[in-house]
Amino acid sequence: MPNKTSYQQLQPEERLAIASLRLQDVSIRAMARMLGRSPSTVSRELTRNSSPAGYASVPAEALSAARRSAGRRPAKLCLQSVCWRVVLTLLEWKWSPQQISGTLKRMYPTDPTQHVSHETIYTAIYAQPRGELRRQLIACLRHGHSTRMSRTRGTDRRGQIPDMVSIHVRPPEIEDRLLPGHWEGDFIKGAGNQSSVGVLVERTSRLVLLAKMEDATAASALAGFSAKLNSIAAPLRQTFTYDQGKEMSRHQELSAATGVRVYFCDPHSPWQRGTCENTNGLLRQYLPKGTDLSVYTQDELDAIADSLNSRPRATHAFHSPFEVFTATLASASQSQSAKH
Repeated sequence: MPNKTSYQQLQPEERLAIASLRLQDVSIRAMARMLGRSPSTVSRELTRNSSPAGYASVPAEALSAARRSAGRRPAKLCLQSVCWRVVLTLLEWKWSPQQISGTLKRMYPTDPTQHVSHETIYTAIYAQPRGELRRQLIACLRHGHSTRMSRTRGTDRRGQIPDMVSIHVRPPEIEDRLLPGHWEGDFIKGAGNQSSVGVLVERTSRLVLLAKMEDATAASALAGFSAKLNSIAAPLRQTFTYDQGKEMSRHQELSAATGVRVYFCDPHSPWQRGTCENTNGLLRQYLPKGTDLSVYTQDELDAIADSLNSRPRATHAFHSPFEVFTATLASASQSQSAKH
């Protein structure tokens, strides 16, 4: 038999051959040569899967299957697990899989068996058999697609941005939102992706700035974002976090023009710019999907931003982003004065 071993586990027909050859007193080395297996594989099979009555293919197959099953770790999200019950509850609260994944790590910091990635949660939802439970779970998701969308659908994956600095080297204190001056950015697209508006959000105050874009090119992004960032006092423009959209390919020029350090999110990771993603949802009240965004002047976009910045937010104890940002600016000014 040719020496081909394209699989690791012995197959049922191989076990049948071993049982037959064993009855004929064929040596282990000869069996291995005929099966295209190593002698150690055949020897281990006979040792581990023989019964007191000898070696037979069907019992051997059953013993092997039982051993493999016993050796597997139980699925974290099996229907009876505590973890799955927590996931179900938080999905009913309209939490996203990303939020649930992060919360589980905080709930069980020393128990990795209760940690699951957001991808595992998505997989568990879409793996449910068709029926009412599956429909209810999918309805809990923000977009509620009946099938899981490809993570790379419609994305230009070519490496078009030189010298990117990853979000993973961004100072960790930025994540806590305790320090002001750290911004997130994005483009929102209009009808047929033919028009766009630049969005900037300050992470601590949630203050929003909108920049009119002539098109979706890197030149427009550089001009629009530079103008808006430079309208902010220097102490309150420290960093700028963006996705890997090719409109940010001139990020080094943006840094030179504004003094901000630019960091890039991982591909397909919108939760790493969660403040901006949530703001985009609020902006759709003013700029609905399918709208031709090119008809808005910069003054009109500024008015929309002012309206949004004046709305009270629960996260600020119902103070507005404008109030929080103004207080932050005053504090920064006092700190600068004290230094001089």
